[in-house]
Amino acid sequence: MPIYRITIGTPTEASHPDTLKAGLAEFISILVFVFAGQGSGMAYSKLTYGAPNTPEGLVAAALGHAFALFVAVSISANISGGHVNPAVTFASFVGGNISFFSAVVYWIGQLAGSIVACLLLQYATGGMETTAFGLSTDVSTRNALVFEIVMTFGLVYTVYATAVDPKKGNIGIVAPLAIGLIVGANILAGGAFDGASMNPAVCFGPAVVSWTWNHHWVYWVGPFVGATIATLIYDNIFIGEPDQIPVTDY
Repeated sequence: MPIYRITIGTPTEASHPDTLKAGLAEFISILVFVFAGQGSGMAYSKLTYGAPNTPEGLVAAALGHAFALFVAVSISANISGGHVNPAVTFASFVGGNISFFSAVVYWIGQLAGSIVACLLLQYATGGMETTAFGLSTDVSTRNALVFEIVMTFGLVYTVYATAVDPKKGNIGIVAPLAIGLIVGANILAGGAFDGASMNPAVCFGPAVVSWTWNHHWVYWVGPFVGATIATLIYDNIFIGEPDQIPVTDY
């Protein structure tokens, strides 16, 4: 059980240079991700005179987020592991791959990066609104919660399979590419219903800048629950305890 490997760490760990570098890497990578992802939606809205809720707009959002996340994960993978998502960091903590105090530094970097990205977008676009995530008509909080749980499960399961599993071998850019693609695919599936966040930081920045908090809790609870389920399943069934991991030559 990965829960037995959970570590709290020490307060001094949060101020260690390597931890601070990792937090900065997360700040930069999520700034890049949110600026490009949120910006793609704002650009489409400008080009269509405020009508982004179209099939074309959904495709544009999916592509923008997929491409941006592929890059964001790639540029921070060697420094922080390329989490770019508080839910992924929480999954790493549950799986015993990062201590709680290190996770807090990651979360601070991620949330701050999202806020800065939205402020930069607001300034660069001449005051355009960075729209907060919200539920579509006839979509209840329970519906949205299921969407966020399932979509984040798919995302974190992909992270474990391509980036965390010690049996993965050297697969180079496959991990960030697969992570970007699953996010893009999930946006196509759930974007018309609740915005398809899968990432609390992505919702937090626009919510702070626009000061809109309607149903905001859904975008935290859903991803954290989905991430936990994915971690427990993959870690217990496919990774197991360290002495149970078969040795494979690549």
